[in-house]
Amino acid sequence: MAKAIRFETEKAPAIPRGNQSDPCLLYIHIPFCERLCPYCSFHRIQFDARLCREYFQALRREIVLYKEQGHDFKGIYVGGGTPTVMIDELAETLGLARQCFRIDGISVETNPDHLTDDRLVVLRQAGVNRLSVGVQSFDDGLLKSMQRFDKYGSGETIAGRLKDVLGRFDTLNADMMFNFPSQTERMLERDLQILTGMAMDQVTWYPLMASDATRRRVREVFGRVDYNQERQFYGRIVSGLVPPYRFSSAWCFSWGAAMVDEYIVNYDTYAGLGSGAIGYLNGTCYANTFLVPEYIERLRRGELPLIASRNFSIRDRMRYDFLMRLFSTTLDPRDLSKKYGRSIIPYLGVELLALLVFGRLYRDGGIYHLTARGRYAWVIMMREFFIAVNNFRDFCRSEAGLPLAA
Repeated sequence: MAKAIRFETEKAPAIPRGNQSDPCLLYIHIPFCERLCPYCSFHRIQFDARLCREYFQALRREIVLYKEQGHDFKGIYVGGGTPTVMIDELAETLGLARQCFRIDGISVETNPDHLTDDRLVVLRQAGVNRLSVGVQSFDDGLLKSMQRFDKYGSGETIAGRLKDVLGRFDTLNADMMFNFPSQTERMLERDLQILTGMAMDQVTWYPLMASDATRRRVREVFGRVDYNQERQFYGRIVSGLVPPYRFSSAWCFSWGAAMVDEYIVNYDTYAGLGSGAIGYLNGTCYANTFLVPEYIERLRRGELPLIASRNFSIRDRMRYDFLMRLFSTTLDPRDLSKKYGRSIIPYLGVELLALLVFGRLYRDGGIYHLTARGRYAWVIMMREFFIAVNNFRDFCRSEAGLPLAA
């Protein structure tokens, strides 16, 4: 079900004009990192202050272009890279977005060394409700092998910073990683104890999702990825968190009314702004250029920096919604039938039957729910979905003559 995104190349890429009938999310990508982690497949480049300021200026031009095309957004998710690498520029950009659109909530990713009072005050004043911190693990040995210990400090230091920030935002999320080659169950157990001991608002525990090129690099440097171990680790994470945490998605666990981590769970459509960002608006999937200087120059000329787009068929749109909605662990088929004005059975009946027969779904009151086996199946599918996106990113970088490891 999670297959690679294929884009049209015979015509100029385009996005639909604004449609304000449905809530939509604004995704903003900041690709700059002060240091690059060797296992990361996301679009990121080495931080350069001059280039970063020019990038933010271009990003604000892109926001205005979306406003002029009639788009409106209810929420903002800022990912990277490291979005807080230049906090004054980020604040100005969020301020412009709040002036242009009817924003209810803002989520921003950051790193442990950016949990400083000056940055946190700016983020709160900018309207940030949810802060997501890239932790990965509290184990010092694993942090060293990931090349994160020197950058962000020991596990004890990171845990202390998280405790100090708890309560300052509506939701504080810890981004964790499981199934890293040198990770052990004992390391996982200790991470669980630390997170539950501090009553973290939310925990998102991602499996390692390296692109093909990054996976080869991970294998050479850190060792082979064991997917049999992945299933075991995921089961231990679930048993260690639920309850008192509840599933916000197959790999996101929330305490109380925490904001959901995955923007694709709450929003059927989202615009992708920034270099390398991918958006999905009204059945059209599109991508921005991965070349940062080209991104800046095209926006200086008043152009959207698109490199590719594809219009999905009704069947593909339903399959995408099916995948993403069940990622939140439940699906009400009436919602999809209402959205498309037709029954979903001719389009998704085979998938639903197979998942029911093989024990990945059960039905209660007309609503489909993932079983325990189904939740892990969705972890696999979403892992492969994001790997496909990362492979597309590598393809674009290769076509542009950029190194895959950058």
